Amino acid sequence: MSVKKDPSGRRSVQVEVEVPGTPEEVWQAIATGPGVSSWFVPTVMEEVDGKPVAVKSNFGPGMESSAVVTAWDPPRMFAAESPGWTPEMPPMATEWSVEAKAGGTCIVRVVHSLFTDKDDWDNQLEGTEHGWPGFFRTLRIYLTHFRGQRSAIMQKMAVATGTEEEVWDKLITALGLKGASVGQRWTAPAGVPALGGVLEHFTRKPYDALLRLDMPSPGVAAIGAYNCGQIMVGVNLYLYGDQSAATVARESPHWDAWIQERFPMPAEPGPGG
Repeated sequence: MSVKKDPSGRRSVQVEVEVPGTPEEVWQAIATGPGVSSWFVPTVMEEVDGKPVAVKSNFGPGMESSAVVTAWDPPRMFAAESPGWTPEMPPMATEWSVEAKAGGTCIVRVVHSLFTDKDDWDNQLEGTEHGWPGFFRTLRIYLTHFRGQRSAIMQKMAVATGTEEEVWDKLITALGLKGASVGQRWTAPAGVPALGGVLEHFTRKPYDALLRLDMPSPGVAAIGAYNCGQIMVGVNLYLYGDQSAATVARESPHWDAWIQERFPMPAEPGPGG
């Protein structure tokens, strides 16, 4: 188990990644609404008198999280506190830091902490820890190839039937990714909305893939199958450049239709079903 337990009662997990850029450039990516939205989920930093006071992130319909900013020291560190995910769970403290390294890179570090003598929520801490590496890979691609560019995000998720492996195989087969190799140039087959680029990352367990796109515009595609109590598929596009919002608006209906056709909403059980 990766949860660290201190004598003070603090329980924490820590995740870090090395990324290219100056501390100021990296700070823009992790501590501003437009920056965070370029690689994570749509995020807004609310300000009072020019100083951030809250962070609001939207993970999908009905899945918005909000945290109060408790420390702010650009471009080195900021901290925030969010309510527990259940009425009994204590608040979660989150600290982000940027550490400059030689060679024009920085270490981005995030630490999540709970103050409790119970282990009831250790699995939530571990789940949070396991979720960051995928997003950090997108952050690294963004800072390497698209740093500072305007961005827009398309988030598509659907419930699927079958095991994670079965659903993943169905998804990558439909996208023409089955058998593809990291570093390989790839273009989606006929019947898939316009998508093409270089496969940057591909794993099973977790089932996810990252593509650095040049079609329908420069960007990143994050594709995955997840068990969130039910099996889900996700296709997220992070598009960059002045036309990114227009491209997302144009492509989003095509992806809605494509996902609905291949992963239709499961039928509701009838009376007595």
